[in-house]
Amino acid sequence: MTGRPVMVVHGPEIFDSGEVRWLIGRIRPTRTIVAGVMARTAAEESCIPVEFWCEPPSSVIRRIPGTVFLANHGKSAESGQIFGDIVASRLPGRGLVQVECSSRTVFVWGGAPRALASALSHLTGFTLKEAVSTYRMVPGERTIRGCIPGEPVYVNGLIIGRATADTVVLRTTERLGIEPVSGIIPKVHGIDKVVRQGNIDLTTAWCKSGPIRSALPKEGERAVRTGRVIVIDHCGHEIYQRVKPDCCGVLSIGDDTTAVCGHICTHRGIPVLGIVDGDRDTIVSEAFPSGSVVMHTLSERDDDIGAELAPMAGEHPVVWDEWVELVIRTLGDRVRVVVDTRVKREPG
Repeated sequence: MTGRPVMVVHGPEIFDSGEVRWLIGRIRPTRTIVAGVMARTAAEESCIPVEFWCEPPSSVIRRIPGTVFLANHGKSAESGQIFGDIVASRLPGRGLVQVECSSRTVFVWGGAPRALASALSHLTGFTLKEAVSTYRMVPGERTIRGCIPGEPVYVNGLIIGRATADTVVLRTTERLGIEPVSGIIPKVHGIDKVVRQGNIDLTTAWCKSGPIRSALPKEGERAVRTGRVIVIDHCGHEIYQRVKPDCCGVLSIGDDTTAVCGHICTHRGIPVLGIVDGDRDTIVSEAFPSGSVVMHTLSERDDDIGAELAPMAGEHPVVWDEWVELVIRTLGDRVRVVVDTRVKREPG
């Protein structure tokens, strides 16, 4: 191996397990770049100095000259290899070296430099394995492999159904936008939300299955108490692009969006006001930072109440605790508070 390589890291499990720290100690990469939303959350909690790129791993790797490899920890050995296959298919002519911690394997995909793979295998003690990408993109269609029946299936961070087989097939149509072909019980409401985002290219969309993260987040210090409230409407994966230093809280709309926002914001100490209607799919462990409130709608959809509240957030600074009280008074008996982590004041 000539020179030290760049390590691109995907997924939170590899941080939560301590493997990133171990890999850095063994390989000493020149840079460690994180791709993925929950991977960023886990990385921030680990306090390991890394770079954050809001791009898929294949896009990151294409932009880096010289020696680079992907480090991953799939939910299973099979899903880890499937993920590497997909990334390698998007790097034609370059190939991919993948350090897969779930199976303790260094994969050499396509025309990737074998010298790099051999050096990584030696440094980690992982098995070296040649692999050929079999993943083929079909225009207007997407195959999601490595699913476990019963787990949620996502397109661009939104749940569109639950897997019924190890392979889910989707296609785009003019009539429906996204049509479930096989291996999935569709969640029509979720598909509608994806379609409302605009034209979806399934070949490049972020698609996955399973929980986003299994570990609980670590709570950080409370952020600013006066500032802007940002609105996250059924797109929890966008939160890092939206949160700025002057953010004092998040209005999250949707059950799973509220769960994701609460999980991410716990470490940053940013409270969440969540509007939910009871269709949560349990994609992350529930956690909310101090100052958070979650309200369950009693007879309306979270979308409708969320749309009503969004203008109250606006662009002007507010005092978070006062703003939350205003929202609670405004909604009155239309909602029921199901989570309240605000500090209770003793009478008198």
